[in-house]
Amino acid sequence: MTSDDNYAVFRECLSSAIVARSEDKPNTAKRRQKPKRNGRKDATKSLEIATVYTRADPEDLAEFIDFIASETFASFPRDLQTLSYAAIQHDAHLATLYVPPDTDTPLPRNTLDTLCTVIPLDVTDSLTVYGILPAADDFPEFLSPVFTEYITSVTSGPPAWSNTRTDACEICERDWIPLSYHHLIPRGVHAKVIKKGWHDEWMLNSVAWLCRACHSFVHRMASNEELAREWFTVERICEREDVQDWAKWVGRVRWKAK
Repeated sequence: MTSDDNYAVFRECLSSAIVARSEDKPNTAKRRQKPKRNGRKDATKSLEIATVYTRADPEDLAEFIDFIASETFASFPRDLQTLSYAAIQHDAHLATLYVPPDTDTPLPRNTLDTLCTVIPLDVTDSLTVYGILPAADDFPEFLSPVFTEYITSVTSGPPAWSNTRTDACEICERDWIPLSYHHLIPRGVHAKVIKKGWHDEWMLNSVAWLCRACHSFVHRMASNEELAREWFTVERICEREDVQDWAKWVGRVRWKAK
């Protein structure tokens, strides 16, 4: 994942925490009681205190979340901004520093405090003024579950290939045709891939779900070695101009039902 991808994940995790504290905010207001009907025109009109719940304006809240997320994420160390499953496979120290043994275990307090220290004061001040934090000192406790959710999300291992099945071909997008899985790193070159260090072993079973026509086209497009070295994701394949032209054409090939 890129830092842009990770930022989107962090913003979503942070927004969940902010929205949870913004959804219903009590607003104390005075409400006049109706006078008792006792026939007296000068009946005393007493006042009572009522609690009215209001919600933040959605557009204002979205802008506020963007500000808090961007300022906070920009202060992170680069290794936290680009944290990924692949990164922790290659760096045991990184895994020890950031990745808890389970989702119920928060970041070590010293790591949390170090990260919070470099976050601009504007962030904590804004959260306090907006009423998200009771006090600025509560910032680490507020951010701790956000960090846990973010780190868990970006360091999750790849799903089993059988769980990635799509409803439509990932190239031509036809959704009414049988699909087969294409090994993005062809099995015939797995040994060479590992020996040459082109990819990590956990990437070898990555697949794309393609119709037979697109599957055949991909194997005509490049050799197995070229597929493994250059065209090992659907996104990379679909960036090619010849693939885009093919997809537009084959996507219009439809046969009538019997």
